[in-house]
Amino acid sequence: MKRVLIFDSGVGGLSVYQEIYAQLPNVQYIYAFDDAAFPYGELPEDELIARTRHIVSLLVERHSIDLVVVACNTASTIVLPTLRDVLAIPVVGVVPAIKPAAMLSERKVIGLLATPATVQREYTELLISQFASHCEVLRIGSTRLVEMAEQKLRGQAISIAELEKILKPWRNVVDCIVLGCTHFPLIKDEITLALDGDVTIVDSGRAIANRVKDLLGDVTTSSAEPNLTYNSAAGINTAALDSSLAAMQLEPVKTLHYPRL
Repeated sequence: MKRVLIFDSGVGGLSVYQEIYAQLPNVQYIYAFDDAAFPYGELPEDELIARTRHIVSLLVERHSIDLVVVACNTASTIVLPTLRDVLAIPVVGVVPAIKPAAMLSERKVIGLLATPATVQREYTELLISQFASHCEVLRIGSTRLVEMAEQKLRGQAISIAELEKILKPWRNVVDCIVLGCTHFPLIKDEITLALDGDVTIVDSGRAIANRVKDLLGDVTTSSAEPNLTYNSAAGINTAALDSSLAAMQLEPVKTLHYPRL
């Protein structure tokens, strides 16, 4: 039986999990999110590296993990080299889908919707220069959209009016939007509605799933183990979230206790 660990600062990585699960339902999944330090985009880099390394290494050892997915754009840009140094298994990260967006855009004006940290990262500039130098790339860095995605999975309503206000600068301007945060596919329908549906929206979820499938190899044997969910924030009410998790074939949230953090 193959086991895959999917890690994020919050519930955004569930969008990646859904893409991978759709292709590989016979794998056991362990989803872990570091809610005690959410959002990662506001953490100092050394703290982000320390937390990610500790949590991921702990769960890899506990569950004999075969592959790790860091389903967070912010963390992927910072911690992948460290994790690959300390782990003897494949580690897959995520990057904004700028290349396919540049190919799909007819106007050659694309929007990058991500966290404030991601839109400012040097690696984002590198992706744009490599794959979208012939396009105008407009950027919106929004922590609020991350919070909205978290709220949605906890059963709270999303304000379309608020989304329209955030995305107003792009109306009738961009024809393709990159969801550069794994939280954002969770509110893709709401984003589409706020922009009247007149855009193409792309994310990296399917590409990540394809990569995981290639790396895992044969997974025809079904897992007999449940798919587990861990969170670092003790004492939070997860009842509404647990309902969303159940619909995704994930067990209710368990608190992950670790002494260093």
